[in-house]
Order: sequence, then structure tokens, then C-alpha cells
Amino acid sequence: MARDSVLTRAVRIFEAFDPDHPALSVSDIARRTGLHVATASRLVDELVRHGLLARDERRRVRVGLRMWELASRAAPTLGLREAAMPFMEDLHAVIGHHTQLGVLDGREVLFVERLSMPNAVINLTRIAGRLPLHASSSGLVLLAHAPADLQEDVLAGELAAFTPNTVVDPRRLRALLADVRRGGAALCPGYIDERATGIAVPVRGPGGGVIAALSVVVPNDAGARAQVPALKAAARGISRAMGAGVP
Repeated sequence: MARDSVLTRAVRIFEAFDPDHPALSVSDIARRTGLHVATASRLVDELVRHGLLARDERRRVRVGLRMWELASRAAPTLGLREAAMPFMEDLHAVIGHHTQLGVLDGREVLFVERLSMPNAVINLTRIAGRLPLHASSSGLVLLAHAPADLQEDVLAGELAAFTPNTVVDPRRLRALLADVRRGGAALCPGYIDERATGIAVPVRGPGGGVIAALSVVVPNDAGARAQVPALKAAARGISRAMGAGVP
């Protein structure tokens, strides 16, 4: 069996970190990557020397500022985030809970920006966090406008339920995607947490294709649907800023 290249093993080390595990010991890294401790230690030392990883005062390892710097230079969402931020800030001031921007990445939605405030309703989303497409409002918007083969792949795969409200029946999910395309918004009461409702609308780019989902997370109550018009207005503003010919 062929050995993984050094680059592949380095990538596995970076993938060991996630929003719930921003700092890890070398033994944690070895366990999460399947690498031998000595191999993990050697690679970590070299990545630290290059600034791609860093050690804190407890000798735990974190992703280094150099990695953030390099990633920021090439981030394909940089222009999107810059265009979206003024509209997100205005929307956030109106909504008063969470406002976030997500893009499609494989079979998940990747959140590239998020605004929140103290005492807002619970929200599991974080910047650089991910959620399955079928379970979140942003994911449903992106999936509804995704290529047909991706839709079929998701519908045929495992559909995990976060709460009893998460739609996991493929036939219901297919109908829900049609509703999202027809109505221009996804409303997900209690899909991720029963106390919260996620609402998302599409953001379009040049040519009119959907390039992102703008969403809010608000309390799961009768007032949630009232946020849709403000959300759509903000998404139209972002879409125009991104070069989409929307009215």
C-alpha cells in the first residue's frame, strides 16, 4: 500500500482542526489524523517553523497567522464578502439576531461570514463552519439551485436529522426544494435547534446564477416569516453589487 505524500499528511493535519477543536496537542493531532505521533510531531514542528501552525503557552497547536494570511489572499469569496457586508450590516440591524452568508462546497454549506449580537437566539453556525445541505435554510437554497446530479446525490444519501423537524424523507425534501425555487426563500423552523428558525434566500452573480445564500436565524415563533421581505431586499442589493442583473 502506497504511503501518503508529505503534502497529503500535512493536509490531514490542517483538517484535524475545526471550530470545536481550534487547539490540539500533538497526540490529539496524531489520533485525529491516524499518523504516528513521531511523524505528527515532526510535521508539526516544520509547519510551525513556516508559521502555518503556531503553539500557544500550553504547547497546544493552532492554525498559524501565516496560513490565514495566505488563504485570505486567494479566498474566492473575498469579493463576495466585501460586496455583502454593507447589506448584511443593515439587515442585521433590522433583524437583531444572526445574519450569515453561505456558499456551496461539496455536499455542505460553508459559512464565510456571520454577524451576531449578545442574547440572540441559539445558532450553531460559525464562520468557516459547515452544515449539511438538507438540514439548513442556506443549504436548501443552495441545493435547490444546484446541478441536478448533486441534488440526486444528496437525496439518495444519508439525511441526518438534527431535530424531529428536520426533513429527511427524500420525497418531502424534493417537494421542499421545488417550493424554495418557486417562492425564492427557505424557511426552516426548528430544523437545527427547535428554538430557532433559519430563513435563507439566494444571492445571484453575473448571468443570474446562484452563488451564495443569505440567511438569518431568528426565534422559532410566529414572527419568523415576517423577516423574509427584508432578507430578499438585502439579497437583491448584494446580487446587484456582484453584477447580477436583478431589478
